[in-house]
Amino acid sequence: MKSFFTKNPRNIAFSIVVILLALVPLFTDMGLLTSSSIVRFGRYITFAIVAIGIDLIWGYTGILSLGHGIYFCLGAYGMAMYLLLQKTGGKITDFMQRGGFTELPWFWKPFNSLPLSIILMIAVPTLIAWVIGYFIFKSRVKGVYFSIISQALTWAMYTLFNGLQPYTNGTNGITGIDTIIGSYYNPNNIKILFYVALVFLVLVYALTSFLISTKFGKILVAIRDGENRTYFSGYKVSSFKNFVYVLSAVFAAIAGALYVNLNNSISPTEMSITFSVGMVIWVAVGGRGSLIGAVIGAILVSACEFSVSSAFPSVWQYFIGIFFTVVILFFRRGIVGIASDLVAKFNLKKATGKEA
Repeated sequence: MKSFFTKNPRNIAFSIVVILLALVPLFTDMGLLTSSSIVRFGRYITFAIVAIGIDLIWGYTGILSLGHGIYFCLGAYGMAMYLLLQKTGGKITDFMQRGGFTELPWFWKPFNSLPLSIILMIAVPTLIAWVIGYFIFKSRVKGVYFSIISQALTWAMYTLFNGLQPYTNGTNGITGIDTIIGSYYNPNNIKILFYVALVFLVLVYALTSFLISTKFGKILVAIRDGENRTYFSGYKVSSFKNFVYVLSAVFAAIAGALYVNLNNSISPTEMSITFSVGMVIWVAVGGRGSLIGAVIGAILVSACEFSVSSAFPSVWQYFIGIFFTVVILFFRRGIVGIASDLVAKFNLKKATGKEA
């Protein structure tokens, strides 16, 4: 037990975070938190799942993606389309009628089936991510150029979805839907979905932790620290990069599907450049290259955004921007880096005291 605590302090920190999150519904029932806290923290959990994927590609592989809002929204829209058809009984929606449709568009029809919906909400983001990654990484595009391309693709998809008024309700998105297990306004359903999201967070964290502990993970770090050196060592760098890029896209799609159940709606806003950049901010604030930093950063930054935006609705983005700038300039290793330094200093003082 002692060796587990000393060798895996970040896993212990993650366990503590999970336990605290698991207590949120209990604290709500006790009146210590507001009734909306379960929904709000449930959304934060889905953000943490996305952040783990971002940390995998950026913190461990050195790929700075500013376009993961695409995959988050594709997963969310896939789930929302299924939920909306369940509500309408498989019939066309109001916005489709306004667009002149008399029957469901062909690409909506598979979303009458839950198994097909689940397959599509994972397969579509996976395919798109693979195609994008294949051509970009095969061409050895990297660094800021990749970031610019990912941002441009995000803007293109955001513009496309905003213009799909007859198909996906354009700017307004898909709203007023229930959850996959029943009414959105049933507190018990929300609690169940909260814990489902928490289970997915644990699974994603465990899978990613396993990957980075293997030889595969060591190669990712080698790519981050010296891509050319890794390439000339005989490794097919583009394949490794494409794999983690696709995997992170799958994480984002799963998070999006969970998010829409806890949010009751989805719109192109979640596909905006601002939201995609926000994902990177979560990881930077928490501390990239640590996984637990991504989780803490996603939850903390999202909670701060909610609190500050409620108190200062007209200027809250300035506060968040200043906070992010301070972290990047003075605490480049993020919250986890600060905590690690403090623990190291404490252990050093403790060891020095014993020697004296």
